[in-house]
Amino acid sequence: MILQEYLDRDLLAMEVARKMAGALENILLTHDRATLVVPGGTTPGPIFDVLSAARLDWDRVDVTLTDERWVDETSDRSNGALLRRRLLVDRAVAATFKPLYRDGLDVDAGAVLVSEDLDAHLPISVLLLGMGADMHTASLFPGAEGLEAALAADAPVALPIYAEGQEPRISLSAHVLDGAMSKHLVIFGAEKRAALERAADLTPRNAPIAAVLDELTVHWAE
Repeated sequence: MILQEYLDRDLLAMEVARKMAGALENILLTHDRATLVVPGGTTPGPIFDVLSAARLDWDRVDVTLTDERWVDETSDRSNGALLRRRLLVDRAVAATFKPLYRDGLDVDAGAVLVSEDLDAHLPISVLLLGMGADMHTASLFPGAEGLEAALAADAPVALPIYAEGQEPRISLSAHVLDGAMSKHLVIFGAEKRAALERAADLTPRNAPIAAVLDELTVHWAE
């Protein structure tokens, strides 16, 4: 794990977007296509705003999510809808978006189709992650139903996750996330930095972020 500190969140957003664009450009020098995987939520929005304007061969980039609530894009809780508003605009509108939600299916059946669809796009070229104060990442929540299966070395690409008090979710499995060629985590504030430091001494069962710490670049600002 490599920790990079920034003076403020605006500078972090610009620098992380620059690093991600550079990593995608390098992949495209030697590969026909690149796979970009990003989270939803409010934290990555400013990064998306900068990244979407990057001069890349976006028509050779496939974009998907680390995880998704099992809701369609008319919901204000849809990560897919957020991506369409904040990332898949400007130059990045030429990218191919592969949503995780499948209309008309429950999350269990949908996860099977998602796994089949995304398998051809692995390994992930560039990965951006977030982390909660409970040390979850993607939808890999401590204690959630489905976490053990998602942590398995032979887990499918995507699995259903059921966390208490939340709608069903779909998440990429830990080994798929960990296998990304370029891995980045963005966290803000002292609480999350302390949580990340604790996670280094815990198992992925108790701190799911621990499953992806190897060769992870952590970007932090207060």
